[in-house]
Amino acid sequence: MSNLTSPRVRWRATDPMSAYDRLPPDLRAWLAEAALPWSAASVLRLWQKALTESGCTRVARDRLARAEQKTLAREAARVWGQCYPADQTLAKRR
Repeated sequence: MSNLTSPRVRWRATDPMSAYDRLPPDLRAWLAEAALPWSAASVLRLWQKALTESGCTRVARDRLARAEQKTLAREAARVWGQCYPADQTLAKRR
């Protein structure tokens, strides 16, 4: 089964690039530097919530950065083990 005939292709109701293009410029700038592959819908949801609460784009960007760091920390433990990066530190000392 190729990617073009995969049932998952039919699930998408919107074009991801169009959704990205409709994001606010400040959010697109942050997303261009993001470490995770955020979907336009999920990052926009977080952005709007942060803007509603703070009214400040800088605060909203900081909140996205914290959410990303929290996700990366959780994923790192799952991918590399609970001791990461401590194992990495020990390996460098040897």
